[in-house]
Amino acid sequence: MQTTLKSAVQFTGTGLHTGRVTRVTVRPASAEYGIWFHRTDVDGKDPMIPARWYAVTNTDLNTRISNDDDVSVSTIEHLMAALAGCGVHNALVEIDGPEVPLLDGSAAPFVAGILSRGIRKLDAPVRAIRVLKPVTVRHGDAEATLLPSDGMSIDFRIDFADAAIGQQHKSLNMANGAFVRELSDSRTFCRKSDIDAMRDRGLIVGGSVTSAVVVDGDAIVTPGGMRHRDEPVRHKMLDALGDLALAGAPILGRYIGQRAGHGVTNRLLRALFADPTAFQLVECDASMASRLPGAGVSRVDSVRVAA
Repeated sequence: MQTTLKSAVQFTGTGLHTGRVTRVTVRPASAEYGIWFHRTDVDGKDPMIPARWYAVTNTDLNTRISNDDDVSVSTIEHLMAALAGCGVHNALVEIDGPEVPLLDGSAAPFVAGILSRGIRKLDAPVRAIRVLKPVTVRHGDAEATLLPSDGMSIDFRIDFADAAIGQQHKSLNMANGAFVRELSDSRTFCRKSDIDAMRDRGLIVGGSVTSAVVVDGDAIVTPGGMRHRDEPVRHKMLDALGDLALAGAPILGRYIGQRAGHGVTNRLLRALFADPTAFQLVECDASMASRLPGAGVSRVDSVRVAA
């Protein structure tokens, strides 16, 4: 069955790119509602923005969605990944500013908050997007593919010149609470050499070495080092799940990313939905639902992330 939160949960923090402190409240919603963002600080314009692939208007170092009144919310990918990874299908996200806070740079604080409230089943069946044939997009040296599959899995490869990152590869089935246990605490990352250039462009003014993994050649600048040996590729998988959640329903398919980012993943969704023969919307039975992201998340997973 479709789900929502049992009660509202609130998060407060600084936006990575704007440096502005915002408050986010994720509220329960009814069946068939989907995920919507509500800019509570906006007057005189439509404050509602759908969390959907067609609303994406910027993918430069984050994912931004906008409505027809040019009201937007940026850096939504970590919260969207948390909702998808916890199996939440319906929620209203109220936010009093233009950017979702970065918190610790991962999805773990969002996951811990969501699971602390609990997940409530609704009186409507889950529908999933079944991939029927391969769909691939390429942009420069980046590539992303969706393949038919009985469940949802993500396979990702990255290749950076910095020895602290280098070449990394990971593949993971998203069912059985895998996102919460394996990916949710992996933080965003960047190279020290890129920080000044990004700040010159007015970006990452709200970032710090405590909210991201910063590398410099073979050194890790962030105190405490990495949470996982392959934390960077895990975070790319986290981002991919958050961006894929903008499909509007769980995906039954295998995502393969090669140096892919927010823009390539959004292009992939646009290519998928541009071809009616490439997908099918299906009503999930219990067996099918057990293979979706968020299936099998347990109280033990919630305690682990909260810790």
